[in-house]
Amino acid sequence: MTAIKHALQRDIFTPNDERLLSIVNVCKAGKKKRNCFLCATVTTERPVQVNVVKVKKSDKGDFYKRQTAWALRDLAVVDAKDAVKESPEFDLHFDKVYKWVASSTVEKNTFISCIWKLNQRYLRKKIDFINVSSQLLEESVPSGENQSVAGGDEEAVDEYQELNAREEQDIEIMMEGCEYAISNAEAFAEKLSRELQVLDGANIQSIMASEKQVNILMKLLDEALKEVDQIELKLSSYEEMLQSVKEQMDQISESNHLIHLSNTNNVKLLSEIEFLVNHMDLAKGHIKALQDGDLTSSRGIEACTNAADALLQCMNVALRPGHDMLHAVKQQQQRFSDLREQFARRLASHLNSVFVQQGHDQSSTLAQHSAELTLPNHHPFHRDLLRYAKLMEWLKNTDYGKYEGLTKNYMDYLSRLYEREIKDFFEVAKIKMTGTTREGKKFATLPRKESAVKQETESLHGSSGKLTGSTSSLNKLSVQSSGNRRSQSSSLLDMGNMSASDLDVADRTKFDKIFEQVLSELEPLCLAEQDFISKFFKLQQHQSTSGTTTNEVEEMDGVALSRSYTSGVPQTVSSEKDMIRQMMTKIFRCIEPELNNLIALGDKIDSFNSLYMLVKMSHHVWTAQNVDPASFLSTTLGNVLVTVKRNFDKCISNQMKQMDEVKISKKSKVGILPFVAEFEEFAALAESIFKNAERRGDLDKAYIKLIRAVFDSVEKVANESQKTPRDVVMMENFHHIFATLSRLKISCLEAEKKEAKQKYTDHLQSYVIYSLGQPLEKLNHFFEGVEARVAQGIREEEVSYQLAFNKQELRKVIKEYPGKEVKKGLDNLYKKVDKHLCEEENLLQVVWHSMQDEFIRQYKHFEGLIARCYPGSGITMEFTIQDILDYCSSIAQSH
Repeated sequence: MTAIKHALQRDIFTPNDERLLSIVNVCKAGKKKRNCFLCATVTTERPVQVNVVKVKKSDKGDFYKRQTAWALRDLAVVDAKDAVKESPEFDLHFDKVYKWVASSTVEKNTFISCIWKLNQRYLRKKIDFINVSSQLLEESVPSGENQSVAGGDEEAVDEYQELNAREEQDIEIMMEGCEYAISNAEAFAEKLSRELQVLDGANIQSIMASEKQVNILMKLLDEALKEVDQIELKLSSYEEMLQSVKEQMDQISESNHLIHLSNTNNVKLLSEIEFLVNHMDLAKGHIKALQDGDLTSSRGIEACTNAADALLQCMNVALRPGHDMLHAVKQQQQRFSDLREQFARRLASHLNSVFVQQGHDQSSTLAQHSAELTLPNHHPFHRDLLRYAKLMEWLKNTDYGKYEGLTKNYMDYLSRLYEREIKDFFEVAKIKMTGTTREGKKFATLPRKESAVKQETESLHGSSGKLTGSTSSLNKLSVQSSGNRRSQSSSLLDMGNMSASDLDVADRTKFDKIFEQVLSELEPLCLAEQDFISKFFKLQQHQSTSGTTTNEVEEMDGVALSRSYTSGVPQTVSSEKDMIRQMMTKIFRCIEPELNNLIALGDKIDSFNSLYMLVKMSHHVWTAQNVDPASFLSTTLGNVLVTVKRNFDKCISNQMKQMDEVKISKKSKVGILPFVAEFEEFAALAESIFKNAERRGDLDKAYIKLIRAVFDSVEKVANESQKTPRDVVMMENFHHIFATLSRLKISCLEAEKKEAKQKYTDHLQSYVIYSLGQPLEKLNHFFEGVEARVAQGIREEEVSYQLAFNKQELRKVIKEYPGKEVKKGLDNLYKKVDKHLCEEENLLQVVWHSMQDEFIRQYKHFEGLIARCYPGSGITMEFTIQDILDYCSSIAQSH
């Protein structure tokens, strides 16, 4: 190894001005064994640079080459793997971890020791050594000329000490004073040696001359020691005297501490007693109010309320630790509990009596309202009970069981009371609708004059604030409903035993007014009761914001309940909002059935009433949902609205069903079909009712169903008609439908209006062509033959040379149709058309004008064929277009 070290120094490091300090023979861990050397070197030039160099032996010769070099300052960690057990493996952490296996443990330890020493000297302990034996790191390298480091080659590193600036300056001064300091270094060194010997001799002589002074100094020191001994004896005596004083002071201090502790305890005891007296002492006046206070007068109720609040404060005081173990505190708490229980019983008994008394007082007022369509006012009773609201809150917080019992009793008493009132109220409404009693008849007998109808109509559209209508259209509708259409067919909308001819706008307006009054009476009643329940039973009506779900509201309410209720409140209680809804549902359980019965009665009287009810109910539901979507009123009216919507749909379905079942007389002409007239009446009434209504979409859907059913039924009847031609039935009825839709301007039926107009136009043209036929039949057959020859390829001007179509044959045919004969044929045609058409639709002149135009078209066609096929013949018809116009005009005027 020594020979290798010398070879590496000579061949690799000396040319680079480096000195080799330590070497280790290694190979990479885990790979095929290919030996190399790790060398620790330092540069000979300043500043000194320390490197770790990897040297590898060449494969082609017996020489070494430098492969990789790392600066020692880049080395972060040296890992010897095991500090106890000897192992040749070690890791060096440069930019990455290099794992090595040394040829021997001794070489590994020597190399790591060298790295440690270089780290101590040049890097100021920057490198971390882990798993390295402490003995190896604690070794020191003494400086000396003959000390060997790392195999004797680290000697120069340890002996060399860098001069500081002052030393360098002194040497320069010495060298400047000697002329041959540089030219003859040996002589300069010898001179310095001689001067050093002279200085050493002078130092020895100086030491020997100061011996007398040293002896004097030693004598003075002995005397000083004696003085110190005397001072120590005095200090000891002083310390003994102070010790007795200290004992006396300690006794005084302990006595003062006990006195201070006693005073502190007395102050704390007084504070605790004052706290208990101030917070757990109930005034005698409060005790008397709780035991015997008057619960009927306002002053007594206020005194009881103040006493109950004071009692609650005393019971809910937060006792300090240990207070609950005091006998006096336990006695006072028991006394408070007895007072609370006694007052809670007295309050619950009194309120139950008030609930019962209300039922008796309200029953006496039912007779006053029996003949009027109004509900009794509960405001006075609510006003009296609200005086107890704070006491109810106290009861809710202190004794939830009695609070719950009062709530149940209130619901029981009030539900029976409201059930009687509401049933009587609805009975009066039914009587007024049907007019079965004297009072009902008096109410139902309404004048049929236009002014009365106008007043009722304005009442209808003014009551909800959403409906507007035309009085003239309603009056016109009333006149139409009593006209010919009523006489031709029974109402397709009649669902009871009453004839549709007995119903008019005033009757329906009367029903609408009664129904609106019923809803207007129920709504404030429910809202007032709900508001009272919320205030009296201290149930907050939390308004949920948009986007807040029901579960969130219930959780928030649940938090509020848990804060206000005591431990007696069950944890399964739902939110206060749900409690209000449950109480309202039980108290007013009869409203929904009664409303459904009233709706069924109105639907039985006249199925058109479902239109009024749908609009009114939708408006009230919309209003209630704007206030509180989850309230009892909103939920109940919403359920009833479903029933009304079903009746409305049933009304539409019955109309469509009766359209399919309609039968037309075979002996009389058809005219305007009954269901077409009924659709007009339905649409006019619906438009007046649903104008600007919330449920307009439902009406539009019904319109679409009805109009399609009307179209299909008209075509069905037209196909089955025997007396009246099919085209006449289609033409008249679709003209009537088109006129109705144009007048009412129903936006959702624009497509059907265009379709009705098209069908009317098509069947008018078809009927004209069919009825007109061929007024000049023989002439028409003649020219059909001419057109056939032309179609076969014969030129038009050569047709006259055909034997069957020469000029003589043409003149012969024309002579058969003189003007008198043509007028007679047109007169017979006019009478035939008059028999087919009905008077209601007044289409005779329209049809006759169309026939006149068609006849003139045929005439012009014949004239054109004569001009083209018989040019220059001078042949013309025996009547002119003006003659045709005169014939048609005179016939129309004569009839």
